[in-house]
Amino acid sequence: MNEAIEEYILSHSDDEGELLAKLNRDANVNLLRPRMLSGHLQGRILKMFCNMLKPKRVLEIGTYTGYATLCFAEALAADAEIHTIEINDEMEDFILKYVDQSPHKEKIKLHIGDATEIIPALNLSFDLVFMDADKRLYCQYYDLIFDQIPSGGIILADNTLWDGKVLNKPHHTDLQTIGILDFNTKIKLDDRVEKVILPLRDGLTMIRKK
Repeated sequence: MNEAIEEYILSHSDDEGELLAKLNRDANVNLLRPRMLSGHLQGRILKMFCNMLKPKRVLEIGTYTGYATLCFAEALAADAEIHTIEINDEMEDFILKYVDQSPHKEKIKLHIGDATEIIPALNLSFDLVFMDADKRLYCQYYDLIFDQIPSGGIILADNTLWDGKVLNKPHHTDLQTIGILDFNTKIKLDDRVEKVILPLRDGLTMIRKK
């Protein structure tokens, strides 16, 4: 998508709001990889999905700045919640700076640590899961959460086109690309789910458990 088209889309969609705009600016000034955050367009799409699905409990694997977390929280009912997991403890202060300013902060449960250890310990079911963490572990995350999702539950997996690298055979040391390719193949072959890859930003796979 070229910049002019994206700008047109954003100018004809809902605003991201003051808090998310401030977070976005802060990330672009102070973080090394600001493009990793979901951003205005994807954030409004995630909020819309959440509004349509009306989940009682959401799991986010990979908080990063908390941008997507806040978008989901906007759409959650007052008695619903999102559990979000971030492995990098250096991001905790940044995340909480914005979560604490949100009117939806009571819906957000932040966990700092390894998702492969935290998910089993939570022992909870989730209606909606958003995967946006270590691409090498996507298959492992999927297997960990599958039984914790009811029939009709949705998994959203981000970055599944991986800057177009999925079209070429990766070098054996490119473990992130290999992880995405393995995950995409795994989902394609899994007849327990319906699946479609949306060409949104870096690819967003929608997976519905039958």
